Amino acid sequence: MTSVRVNELISVAGQPEVADFADFAARGFAGIINARPDGEEPGQPGNAAEKAAAAAAGLAYGFVPVKGAEITEADIRAFQGAMAAAKGPVLAHCKSGTRALTLYALGEALDGRMDAGDIEAFGKSQGFDLAGARRFLERRAGQVPDVKAFFHPATSSVQYVVTDPATKRCAIIDPVLDFDECSGATGTASADAILAYIAAERLTLEWILDTHPHADHFSAAHYLKGRTDAPTAIGAHVTEVQKLWKEIYNWPALAADGSQWDRLFADGETFKIGALDARVMFSPGHTLASVTYLIGDAAFVHDTVFTPDSGTARTDFPGGSASALWHSIQAILSLPEETRLFSGHDYQPGGRHPRWESTVAAQKRDNPHIAGKDEAAYVALRQARDRTLAKPKLMLHALQVNIRGGRLPEPEENGRRYLKIPLDAL
Repeated sequence: MTSVRVNELISVAGQPEVADFADFAARGFAGIINARPDGEEPGQPGNAAEKAAAAAAGLAYGFVPVKGAEITEADIRAFQGAMAAAKGPVLAHCKSGTRALTLYALGEALDGRMDAGDIEAFGKSQGFDLAGARRFLERRAGQVPDVKAFFHPATSSVQYVVTDPATKRCAIIDPVLDFDECSGATGTASADAILAYIAAERLTLEWILDTHPHADHFSAAHYLKGRTDAPTAIGAHVTEVQKLWKEIYNWPALAADGSQWDRLFADGETFKIGALDARVMFSPGHTLASVTYLIGDAAFVHDTVFTPDSGTARTDFPGGSASALWHSIQAILSLPEETRLFSGHDYQPGGRHPRWESTVAAQKRDNPHIAGKDEAAYVALRQARDRTLAKPKLMLHALQVNIRGGRLPEPEENGRRYLKIPLDAL
């Protein structure tokens, strides 16, 4: 098949046949990057077939599926990671080659190796129209706040640093304290990486925010407060979650008044991150206490909607409600269509790279749990799916920590801390 050699590191092409992969290896390519979502057209080989053909040919393989108008920085960085992992020249493809070259050129622009004003001319020199890449950079230049994501592979969680670029003041959202359930070991590497980023960027931390008490990882909010003295905050309905789990854990001494945080946000309450206005939206359904933080053109929605190919959050935890989540989602989808939505998890359906950013418009159009559904259909779908899901493996471990703002149990007389696991409680 015909490919376009961009430089010694990358060539781009339209859709190859899997029979071509052995020839790619013979031509000196070290890896294949597939930038095309499965199912775009009949007869497309698809990710599984391409991955198998690459392995048979001794080629590295990366799956970074994107739609041209919905490329995010996570996609660009995943494409760069796939190039680096190949340890040699790669052939990157989509349907025509345009998306593959767009991902490459945007990476060069974001890293300062290509001027944004030169992207379209670069594309034309290779025979491709990269107007979409120019539009991406124009949109990005106008987006406030700056958002830096930290993906936590062990729990598929996404942590965020949200920054006002004008004042360099920031907030951390949903930080993770590392925990290994087999050994009981805790660690701060993930939280420390966030602090290192804040230091390197010379940011001033103003808030440590949780969207809800998490059931699948420990919150690092208390640890980070100890390191920075920044205030912690969560939605005011956390007291309802505390009261519910106080009974499950048979924990009469637990203070169920939210005093473990510095501030409890009511629905509609506002606060500042630098000069940016931030607003709290009560978003129950996944839990009784879930909130969305709306900051500039970005909404941090955690366990409400995921990226469109991943649907929506489960509602079968104590206090959860599919109907309540439907109404929370509708409130989020009433925001302007260009609003950036940042989810708190990504489970990488189909084996693709981690993604966490979407838009209101993309959710309305492409999320199969939402598009064309009314409340009754959504509730039926959500409840049927929830019945197939196992409980998170860290649920009983994590909630006794997270309903106390990320505080680990106090050491006992031997200096060790112990978690309490209620048997047959769920």
